Amino acid sequence: MAQEKDYLKDPFGNAVSDIVKGIDRDVERGEDVLMLGLGIVMLSSTFAPVAPPTVLLPLVALTFAVSVGFARINYHNMERKLLQSMAQLDGHDKIILHPIAAVFAEYPMHSLAESFNPLKNLKRTWKSALGGILINPLWMPIFYVMGMQINEEKNLGVLNRAIIGVEQKMASLSSVV
Repeated sequence: MAQEKDYLKDPFGNAVSDIVKGIDRDVERGEDVLMLGLGIVMLSSTFAPVAPPTVLLPLVALTFAVSVGFARINYHNMERKLLQSMAQLDGHDKIILHPIAAVFAEYPMHSLAESFNPLKNLKRTWKSALGGILINPLWMPIFYVMGMQINEEKNLGVLNRAIIGVEQKMASLSSVV
């Protein structure tokens, strides 16, 4: 399947509207991926009677890691497609989309290799180690990737609020015209 390069679908349509709809759809996809991972983790307790913690807990951490990985790839694709779409617009349309682009600038998401490196994320490593000491050492990787999941959800929430703000601005502009 060919990957889309940008959000512009119809060269004769409203470009800003196409971009906002496309990025809104991608934000929903990222939220769905994160919720699927969380849902699978919540269902993992049903396997507790048959699977020992040494098997079940690493699978929980792996589930969080996979969902975070797909959400991060989706986030980077959104940023790339937005920048490529905005490069084709004139100044007025770029100003309307600036709050969305500002979210990507203010909340940059590092690569997955950097996020999974415990030496580059000392605060998250410390928190997961503390949680592992308090609960169970097998929970340390779960807490670590759960911190990544929370960060992904936070960034998608900020991006979603920026999209809502742009949609409201577009609605007020269209009602004036």
